[in-house]
Amino acid sequence: MTRTLSAEIARFPLSTPFRISRGVKTVAEVVEVEVAQDGAVGRGEGMPYARYGESLDGALAEIAAVRDAIAAGAGRDDVLTLMRPGAARNAVDCALWDLEATLSGKSVSALIGDPPVGAVATAMTVGLDTPEAMGAAAAAYADYPLVKIKVDRNDPLAQIRAVRAAAPRPRIIVDPNESWTIAEVRDLQSALIDLRIDLLEQPLPSEDDGALAGFTSAIPIAADESAHVAGDIDALADRYQVVNIKLDKTGGLTAALTLADAAVARGLGLMTGCMVSSSLSIAPAMIVAARSGFVDLDGPLWLANDRPGGVRAERGMMRPPSPGFWGGLSA
Repeated sequence: MTRTLSAEIARFPLSTPFRISRGVKTVAEVVEVEVAQDGAVGRGEGMPYARYGESLDGALAEIAAVRDAIAAGAGRDDVLTLMRPGAARNAVDCALWDLEATLSGKSVSALIGDPPVGAVATAMTVGLDTPEAMGAAAAAYADYPLVKIKVDRNDPLAQIRAVRAAAPRPRIIVDPNESWTIAEVRDLQSALIDLRIDLLEQPLPSEDDGALAGFTSAIPIAADESAHVAGDIDALADRYQVVNIKLDKTGGLTAALTLADAAVARGLGLMTGCMVSSSLSIAPAMIVAARSGFVDLDGPLWLANDRPGGVRAERGMMRPPSPGFWGGLSA
């Protein structure tokens, strides 16, 4: 067996700026990994996130550190101990899954014993802006199944009301990106019910979410920044009702599946999320999405140009990529 690993940075300009409470993104910068063996190539992608102390150069260094081990035949289980959870491990893990699917002639879904991946309803994100601008953006999604609203502490009710008025039908996720306090979570409960909000995502900073312990929310609350790997679940089970699984946090599909099993075992619901990234990040996440009650995989839809053959979305329904794109998945 001759195996090689390579990694490079890829940049994808966004069609419009993506605004959340922490800042504005105009380009998605990702790390792409390829693992080649016996004429087959597996690909994976990770999006290093500064919120978690990651950088592009740091991710490339982490990947370079395991190049010899991968060349010597290290597999996905080995990578779990050789690399820390994060974007770099995600790219390597997903490349190994893709390679295994290609060499075996089976899809990744078949390899893990799941049904073929089909279309899923994905949230369409309304970025943080003035209430008027957010309402105008939401009007385009008025008959879509699911909308996600990015808010902050600057009159979030006005932002949410503007979106709900423009889109009265969809389920709605509200995401403050850690910008609220526990007092605001309490005070906004009745308004969130009146506005028919289905999920509140990570309202408090992760270091402050102990304030949620024992709090009974009328709206299910999802852990995002607080939940990375399966080992986090025990500490979160009395604070949250849903876990947002992102492969860039777990460090790949392998760990994401373990996290999903751990969350379900503790009675928590599942959400699948993503960073703003290309379809190479989204294809493996669709496997977890098939198990989830909430799906937020519209990252590639923010790009001016996605990778050819990637996932496709129509009126809020996301379909798997074209045959041969990743992992043997196809529409």
